Amino acid sequence: MPQLNIVLVEPRIPQNAGNIARTCAATGARLHLVEPLGFSLDSARLRRAGLDYWEYLDVTRYPSLRDFLARTEGEPLFFFSTKARRTYSGIRYPPGAWLVFGREDAGLPEKLLAAHPDRCVRLPMRPGLRSLNLANTVAVGTYEALRQWGFPELQNQGRLREFPWPEDQAAWNLL
Repeated sequence: MPQLNIVLVEPRIPQNAGNIARTCAATGARLHLVEPLGFSLDSARLRRAGLDYWEYLDVTRYPSLRDFLARTEGEPLFFFSTKARRTYSGIRYPPGAWLVFGREDAGLPEKLLAAHPDRCVRLPMRPGLRSLNLANTVAVGTYEALRQWGFPELQNQGRLREFPWPEDQAAWNLL
């Protein structure tokens, strides 16, 4: 199975990181956290947002953005930013892709974006709005990469329980 990597650079809000951790657990993506973090990994809000999925996570921490970039040199990194020209859906994500997301309040450093303009992507939005929630943006990017790969090793069909349907048409109106 191709490995998807989700990178949070200096995340500030524990609930966002918890929701993202839950997305990673549900999809099998690896979570990478670049310090400094705006919360403790022992935060109750972080744990609550991630529910009981923490045991299903593969998490790696990096002491700085510089350290992260040095360790991932040559890897297929894609930088999500409202400042990018290309849309996230116009990119082909290769196996082993790294989707990199910045701080909720500041995004990724502009110097980094300027150094990799062909690897910067954005989600389209209405003019005049700043950005989407970080957890939502990560979910959109994650599922686009997985869609392109055919959702490897993920359950692609739901299972509805069997219910006895009422014979009486009036009972249907109550549903």
